Amino acid sequence: MNNKTIDAKILSRMFLSGAKNLEAKKEWINELNVFPVPDGDTGTNMTLTIMSAASEVGALTDPDMESLAKAISSGSLRGARGNSGVILSQLLRGFTRGVRKLTDLDAPAIAAAMERGVETAYKAVMKPKEGTILTVARAAADRAAELADAAEDLDAFFDGIFQHAEETLARTPEMLPVLKEAGVVDSGGQGLLEVFRGAIDGYHGKEVDYSQFETAAAPKITKISPQAEADIKFGYCTEFIILLEKPLPQDEIDRFREFLDSIGDSIVLVADDEIVKVHVHTNHPGQAFERALTYGQLSRMKIDNMREEHQEKLIKDAEKLAKEQAENKEPPKDHGFISVSVGEGLSQIFRELGVDYLIEGGQTMNPSTEDMLNAIEKVNAKTIYIFPNNKNIILAANQARDLTEDKEIIVVPTKTIPQGISAMISFVPEKGGEENLASMTDAISRVKTGQITYAVRDTRIDDKEIHEGDIMGIGDAGILAVGRDRLQVAEEMVAEMVDEESEIISVYYGEDVSEEDAEALSDSLTEKYPECEVELNQGGQPIYYYLISVE
Repeated sequence: MNNKTIDAKILSRMFLSGAKNLEAKKEWINELNVFPVPDGDTGTNMTLTIMSAASEVGALTDPDMESLAKAISSGSLRGARGNSGVILSQLLRGFTRGVRKLTDLDAPAIAAAMERGVETAYKAVMKPKEGTILTVARAAADRAAELADAAEDLDAFFDGIFQHAEETLARTPEMLPVLKEAGVVDSGGQGLLEVFRGAIDGYHGKEVDYSQFETAAAPKITKISPQAEADIKFGYCTEFIILLEKPLPQDEIDRFREFLDSIGDSIVLVADDEIVKVHVHTNHPGQAFERALTYGQLSRMKIDNMREEHQEKLIKDAEKLAKEQAENKEPPKDHGFISVSVGEGLSQIFRELGVDYLIEGGQTMNPSTEDMLNAIEKVNAKTIYIFPNNKNIILAANQARDLTEDKEIIVVPTKTIPQGISAMISFVPEKGGEENLASMTDAISRVKTGQITYAVRDTRIDDKEIHEGDIMGIGDAGILAVGRDRLQVAEEMVAEMVDEESEIISVYYGEDVSEEDAEALSDSLTEKYPECEVELNQGGQPIYYYLISVE
């Protein structure tokens, strides 16, 4: 056996094995979240990111290094969710750019590609922190560079990298005090270590079930009436991704869109330099595939017979999409707005403020870069402002901005929903994009946000003992209050947030809070802070009993 180099087939096996191992450990990684909240999501975000790439890799029948690199890079980039997922996608993107022109990889080539991955990931983060996934990645790349030239075989080379990464992960609590206090290592770093562990297993040929990456579950068949069947003009919902051989010029993208329009409707087409994502309703899926094959390989092909699905809902959605696309042929308006939201009450507030498109997400499910790109595609405006409303979504929004060429995208760095509301209120149509961004950023700097939820495990953080089932008040910088009573914890949290300059207290109550309980909190705050205006709103958000802002 050649143990000095690996080819595309072995690298593909290593990647899929790493993805599988991460997927198997995701819940355990979620539990490493510093805050013991019920939405610890690092493992989930990293898994969704790598599985997006694994699906594309699994669709390759006989990959060479270039096609494998494209599948890994494009799949992870489009599927990236949350900070940890975006950083993982950037590590993979940089690595694949370092290997795509090669046929076989020896230790120096692998070390150089790992270094390129780390450089790419660090550039994607505005303020990199040590003691995180970045630290583990850099340590692994540094050790790879140290071992590469003298490496006699890849067995010892990989083992040396893994051992050093594992030792570095164990030291992360010494680099970040918040990890040490919580008694955990960095969850993102642990996720990356599991990718390494699985990849080494794949290198050694350990059996891994790849079937979930290659085939989708068969759809359930739902019988509908003959009349409903007859009402469908185009019967097959067809989706696929083209792995481009070279970037498509805009005029060719327009011609491809016109071709799809000639054979179907409900067309969605999103393109960047490496991939094109296509959705079309047609009676001839094969014609769409044949035309797409002239541009590159196909991946993630999916055809659904809409006559076998719940007809009425699908028809309404298709008509709505077709109408939106028809409207997009009109001249674009000057400004458009996209916001991440969760809960019908909060979403209604954003709609009333003028937000054009809402992405369902937030803490319990971070939207991906592709979700952002789809939203951008649907908002017909020259300049689009995006409100991520969660610090874990800002990187995905920035990636979508960087992939968009035909519109000006401005990501307003809102970390909470109340910040997003304040930013939207401060928008002035007469101002330019950068001027509005500056005023919005100033507005959100004056918003303090607190969240009331429950603990899912015992821990100690911010010098506070926390037990499973406790109610926690979490502020912008940490835990502000802990107790057993929601009202009492909310009052204690607000007391930590209010100062002599505070003027407005806004309370948004969640789906698990009654209107009566919310009004009791509002009345209590009104009595305690007569100099402040207290606003009560039905938010409808899950997980968090209350979102409270002080301005």
